[in-house]
Amino acid sequence: MGFYQRVFAALMAQADSEQDTLYGDRKRVLFSGLKGTVLEIGPGSGVNLRYYPAGVEWIGVEPNPHMHPYIHGKAAKLNLDVTLLDDTVETMPIEPASVDAVVSTLVLCSVPDVSATLAEIQRVLKPGGQFCFIEHIAAPEGTLLRKAQRGIRPLWKLLADGCHPDRATDHLLEAAGFSEVRYEHFDVTAAPVPITKPHIIGIATR
Repeated sequence: MGFYQRVFAALMAQADSEQDTLYGDRKRVLFSGLKGTVLEIGPGSGVNLRYYPAGVEWIGVEPNPHMHPYIHGKAAKLNLDVTLLDDTVETMPIEPASVDAVVSTLVLCSVPDVSATLAEIQRVLKPGGQFCFIEHIAAPEGTLLRKAQRGIRPLWKLLADGCHPDRATDHLLEAAGFSEVRYEHFDVTAAPVPITKPHIIGIATR
């Protein structure tokens, strides 16, 4: 497992420029209003750090320790002070109602239990706090892409660190108990693998 985590971290870091191309403009808009204490779950190699407004207090929860050097390296170049935890979302030692915003980009596809993760996000958010997300999701039921996503899921999970290509994260967000969930659909037509083409971007408010 340690070897896999090390290799996966290296591959993720090498893909930073591709992620910037695919999502950079959307992240600039989505993160533009963030302030105060921001918790990012699954920050990976720190690919989002460059998009945060100046002055935010950033906390990252990243269970893969081999990602941490990449995050610290990017933070140093950006002159950012960061707090980095190696817990999972389910075990993170964050006080209830203590953060102004939570950020997740391409993470909810791979957590073991999305409902439990969303409950933890709501637990740590202050009243009125926002959960900002970009996630790839399942294609509409009955489509050829949905069937392909479902068929490739076992192999995809093995190769992509537990990622579920057919996870209906949009529906799970709607059922999670946020006071408001706003999102829009978009396709990443330039995605290297069309299996993850459908996406959502939005904000859920506690």
